Amino acid sequence: MVKRLNITLDKEVADELELISKELGEKKSKIIEKALTFYFDYLDVKVAEKRLKKLEEGETETIPADKVFKELDI
Repeated sequence: MVKRLNITLDKEVADELELISKELGEKKSKIIEKALTFYFDYLDVKVAEKRLKKLEEGETETIPADKVFKELDI
């Protein structure tokens, strides 16, 4: 499934995107999609680090697996 979006980019970013698109012969939308995929992977790591820090600082509690399994009747 594809969803169409309208975005606004800084002129320098848009110009670079245009150059890269022409050089690689790839659609700009495909380049943006790939770039966002890489960036989301980076953000996943940042979120995990933030959650781990909260856990280490005692701001978050864990639930033992056996308790979860019992509640889910697994």
